[in-house]
Amino acid sequence: MASIERHLQTLLRRAGTVRSRDLVAAGISRSQLSRMVVTGQVLRVARGLYALPDYQSGEHGALLTVAKRAPGVLFCLLTALRIHDLTTQAPFEVWIAIGNKDHPPRLDYPPLRTVRFSDSALTAGAEKHRIDGTVVRVTNVAKTVADCFKFRNKIGLDVALEVLREARRARKASADDLWRYAKINRVTNVMRPYLEAVA
Repeated sequence: MASIERHLQTLLRRAGTVRSRDLVAAGISRSQLSRMVVTGQVLRVARGLYALPDYQSGEHGALLTVAKRAPGVLFCLLTALRIHDLTTQAPFEVWIAIGNKDHPPRLDYPPLRTVRFSDSALTAGAEKHRIDGTVVRVTNVAKTVADCFKFRNKIGLDVALEVLREARRARKASADDLWRYAKINRVTNVMRPYLEAVA
């Protein structure tokens, strides 16, 4: 039993949080895991996700929970803005993009805000980032700005304008890139006057 506990602690220390299926694959039974949760040796962060009792989720804790429970999900809009340091807002929901015919992941925590993208919009501008040792997929800066204009009815035009100004001021997105993603998202007519104003 002591060797199993040491093995579990090593896995959790290395990864921060680990899915129960990965722990089972590493040789730890679900009943052992349940006993360790009851005794306080392991913390249940969310359904099927575990960590050491002193685990601190940090700034991106909710996002990492989603990334581990639903690998391959694409983070977008307000969550992507937070990853790219383009906003000081800390959204209480994690924003993800899915295909038009896809089913959203079913998680009890954290709350998700799901938006549907066309196939081309779902793949364009997707990049990988490593956050606290976990690889996450997120829309790049220029695509995120174009998405903010496309979904301005959900996040507000004021947010889209603020993000456009900040992305250009900080030189995180070129006018050409912004224009390319505006075309993909079919928001060129909406973005044109604002792009010209900040060019």
